[in-house]
Amino acid sequence: MLDTTQYLTPVQIVAELDKYIIGQHEAKRNVAIALRNRWRRMHAAADMQNEIVPNNILMIGATGVGKTEIARRLASIADAPFTKVEASKFTEVGYVGRDVESMVRDLVEQSVNMVKTRRKEEVKSQAAQAVEDIILDALIPPITTTPAKPYAGFSSVNDDSQMPDSDQELNERTREKFRVKIRNGELDDRKIEIKVQQNSSTGVGVLGPGIDEASMMNIQEMISGMMPKKTRKRKVSIAEARKILLEEEAVKLIDMDEVKEEAIRKAENAGVIFIDEIDKIASASNKGGGGPDVSREGVQRDLLPIVEGSTVSTKYGVIKTDHILFVAAGAFHVAKPSDLIPELQGRFPIRVELNSLTKEDFYSILKFPKNALTKQYEALLQAEDVELTFSDDALHKIAEIAFEVNAEVENIGARRLQTVVSQLLNEFLFDVPDKIGANAKIIITAEMVDEKLSGMVKNRDLSQYIL
Repeated sequence: MLDTTQYLTPVQIVAELDKYIIGQHEAKRNVAIALRNRWRRMHAAADMQNEIVPNNILMIGATGVGKTEIARRLASIADAPFTKVEASKFTEVGYVGRDVESMVRDLVEQSVNMVKTRRKEEVKSQAAQAVEDIILDALIPPITTTPAKPYAGFSSVNDDSQMPDSDQELNERTREKFRVKIRNGELDDRKIEIKVQQNSSTGVGVLGPGIDEASMMNIQEMISGMMPKKTRKRKVSIAEARKILLEEEAVKLIDMDEVKEEAIRKAENAGVIFIDEIDKIASASNKGGGGPDVSREGVQRDLLPIVEGSTVSTKYGVIKTDHILFVAAGAFHVAKPSDLIPELQGRFPIRVELNSLTKEDFYSILKFPKNALTKQYEALLQAEDVELTFSDDALHKIAEIAFEVNAEVENIGARRLQTVVSQLLNEFLFDVPDKIGANAKIIITAEMVDEKLSGMVKNRDLSQYIL
């Protein structure tokens, strides 16, 4: 069973999302419930667990209102395998392009990496000990005490009885002194020669009719497994050797079969797939016809069994998609959600419409989130020992200009803030550190914002700088 002790309650999930995303409370509530339901399912009666299906979510809203950010933060909160795909990149089976099953393979790959990282952390101390011994052997080789097999009638010159104890003792004392130096980092700059594994290139090509992505990966994996592992010698510093060898030794201590099994289980029961731009595969009329509409509908029909629940072959094993949570999103400017094929609509029972952002929302986005754009620029200039601050009036002014530019040119939501703030600060970013030195203070005021950006809304030709 999955470790679900760390799952947050819906209220806690929304509180976490609030740290990064302004507004969109209805969307946050729905994804919080969906996430908590994963925990509830795993704690339900055993005979009911397989019967409980996830309530997949369809988020509808213009670009830049927070759809992708909600899904991304959701996966981070859940510590679950997460993959984001764009529906417009997929093609119907038989056409050139990615097939829809690749999203599930990407999810499993992400899950394997998560489990492997955790397992490496668990064996880190053992791996570090092994690495320390390898480095020590390269610096001070141990004196071998294994006697060679003597010829009949002759004693071995390598016999323990022939070797002075003082040599062994001296070697051991020296090794222990160097072990302490290695641990203290005193020898990090010294160069040593180590053997490292070299990835063997399979060089598999495809002749004749093309084969699908899964088959190609399986062939490459099989041939790679058959090829002997090559090693080569490298002369590196002890600090670098520690990093290289730690990775190799940790992998040796991990049971990859167990990793694969746990990863498949984690992806099946906790995985989240975010399908962006799903409106791009909806036919505007949904009445059939020819050309692109047929191809779009073909992608929908290929997507349907994945969302409904099917089995997909991956290089790590077969995965069932019945309990993977699918979150789809789209602007639906041209097509409508009802233009998706009815069967696919039915697999996204939760519909959430995200609100367009107001001037007040823009102000809040600039001021409050942990990863606010203003805080990012402050951190960038702090690296140059320059203090950057924004007055409250300046933030209101930036929000107002971004909102007006969205109304005049094209509404790209909160993404507009990034281009507006970048345009505002470009001069300072160029002048630091040559013209603006360390310990300087830059205060962005409303007057400064007006001076640098006042013509942005009035002059449409400036749209080249902000799109």
